[in-house]
Amino acid sequence: MKEVNPPTYRNDTVLPLPPEVRADAWAVDAACSGNPGPMEYQAIDLQTGYRVFHYGPVHGTNNIGEFLAIVHALALCWNQGLHDKTIYSDSYNAILWVSKRKCKTKLERTPQTEPLFQIIARAEHWLQTHNFRNPIIKWETSKWGEVPADFGRK
Repeated sequence: MKEVNPPTYRNDTVLPLPPEVRADAWAVDAACSGNPGPMEYQAIDLQTGYRVFHYGPVHGTNNIGEFLAIVHALALCWNQGLHDKTIYSDSYNAILWVSKRKCKTKLERTPQTEPLFQIIARAEHWLQTHNFRNPIIKWETSKWGEVPADFGRK
């Protein structure tokens, strides 16, 4: 018997999601070629499979991209009144940084990285001035496979 993707019992999404994953959610992820190197991030809507946003590439690190992806998703949710939208990220560090409202990067601040540091400062300011309530949930890659926002470059 051919497997249907998504399974027939899952009619809330076009993506193959594990039963415990909410479909009314966004998944975020970042990719970086080298560390530091060209970095980009994006969000995917888990109900539709569509890209919600994409940013980059800019010179940075993967952890910074993961952090900025979550903040970008939170700010977009805030602006659209989606205060209960769940955000999935596979980055424990980024989730921790967001919860502390501070990007704890060790990236050196240079003329090349200065534009990114300006974006980080803006993201930190947003986090410190908004009381968002969106659940930010760790995507369990070992159980569920790659996060749907993955760039597929591993």
